[in-house]
Amino acid sequence: MLCSGSGTNLAALLAAERRGELGPATVKLVIVNRPDAGAIARAEAAGVAVRVLPHGDHLTREAYDRTLVASLRDAGTHIVALAGFMRRVTSELISAFPGRVLNIHPSLLPAFPGLHAQRQALLHGTRLAGCTVHFVDEGLDQGPILLQAAVPVLDGDDEAALSARILVEEHRLYPLAVRLVAEGRVRVDGRRVRIAEGPDAS
Repeated sequence: MLCSGSGTNLAALLAAERRGELGPATVKLVIVNRPDAGAIARAEAAGVAVRVLPHGDHLTREAYDRTLVASLRDAGTHIVALAGFMRRVTSELISAFPGRVLNIHPSLLPAFPGLHAQRQALLHGTRLAGCTVHFVDEGLDQGPILLQAAVPVLDGDDEAALSARILVEEHRLYPLAVRLVAEGRVRVDGRRVRIAEGPDAS
């Protein structure tokens, strides 16, 4: 997993793994680009290997992603899950794990990509917000959509309240998405994603 912040989605995935809800997937390595990321303590408490890779130590995004790829391959990584990773990744990472790089975003994409999606939703007056798990491509939150969950925007919502409601759905949706990919149940055909009924079904 790649994280930059507090690691609540990491915690959700670790809890799902303990409950046996990730199928064949396991969290093998957490990489953070910020040495003060809360995700570090969560990973260490779960006995998961952590590597701190400050992005400022690399001259380009591509050079940074090459280091990421080397670390992920050394750990035997099959699926790369971005969880609050505040860096745009490049083709160096995407091509190394084709169809296996996932991200979770706090909006119903394609609405409100980029930063502060919850704030964008409130400013636009939408009545429905939510979260999206999508495959990562080189666009900004533009990759094929795997799963989505909607939440209502309530009259009294501020950004914190809406974010908290969306986060509940993120914690439910991301482990399911990882499990579907790990079980070989996902097929991507252009922009369209198909989910098979059972593991390794075609």
